[in-house]
Amino acid sequence: MWPAQLVVAIVATMDLNHVAVFVRVVELESFTAAAEQLGLPKSSVSRTVTRLEEELGVRLLQRTTRTLHLTEAGHAYYERARVALSNLEEAATAASDTSGVPRGTVRVTAPVDVGMLNLSNIVARFVLAHPLVHIDISFTSRRVDLVAEGFDLAIRAGKLTDSTLVARKVGSTTLGLFASQAYVDRRGQPRSLAELSQHECVLMHAKNGQAEWRLSGPAGEESVTVHGPLNVDDMLFVQQGVEEGVGIGLLPVLKPKRCEEHRRAPEPVRILPEYELVGAGLHVVSPPTRFQAAAVAVFREFLTNELVSQWPH
Repeated sequence: MWPAQLVVAIVATMDLNHVAVFVRVVELESFTAAAEQLGLPKSSVSRTVTRLEEELGVRLLQRTTRTLHLTEAGHAYYERARVALSNLEEAATAASDTSGVPRGTVRVTAPVDVGMLNLSNIVARFVLAHPLVHIDISFTSRRVDLVAEGFDLAIRAGKLTDSTLVARKVGSTTLGLFASQAYVDRRGQPRSLAELSQHECVLMHAKNGQAEWRLSGPAGEESVTVHGPLNVDDMLFVQQGVEEGVGIGLLPVLKPKRCEEHRRAPEPVRILPEYELVGAGLHVVSPPTRFQAAAVAVFREFLTNELVSQWPH
């Protein structure tokens, strides 16, 4: 334990930029990744962490050619520094929000198949109404660490695994089997779930052109291995592939209302309506924080209300 006088002296002379760089290196587990995110040369990031260690008089990180690990002192320092920086960011945001007018950047992450939600229309109307707010959206299929990567909000489908997130459910999906009338005229309709294996299907997140579909039906859960010429990672693309007659696909039985406004082809035909896949919920989530910037709070409320109004109930 350092004497109080020494602690005061260290803090008084410490460059908080050094602390922030160290925290980012730990969060991203890489000097290279931290340098890219901060827009600095890797050598500058490494020297900054070294200077911080010299200021503190302790080794914070054990470095090897491929990995880095926190020392015991480094772990203790990181936990407190992370909280301190977060508090400073909240204080700065609170000070800038005293006017009551939402301003600043809101960073949002969303799945790549968010096209089904017509998110562009929602965001466009928001920024027109709030010209001092900038919305920065990153589309990705991976599960983003909101705190470590600096995101304010996320749209997430499926089971929420992080209980610390603040979440509001905006809808849920049940998927059914659909095909275009042109496909039905050409190939006919399967009379049983097993017959799906003899049809072309529009696949999602499949491997090597095949997937296993597990559906709930009259006899409980049943599975069938299906094949198809098209595999995508976007639900809107599945819908368009089905509408174009590529094959049978799993689509929401009830779709967001705005999605129907952009339909370019006739309504697909429901296939084997007694079978369906009960999907998980769709949520708007944000990291836990004692203070939320006005811009983030206003956009979160607007986004949530818009998605709830879109979804059939």
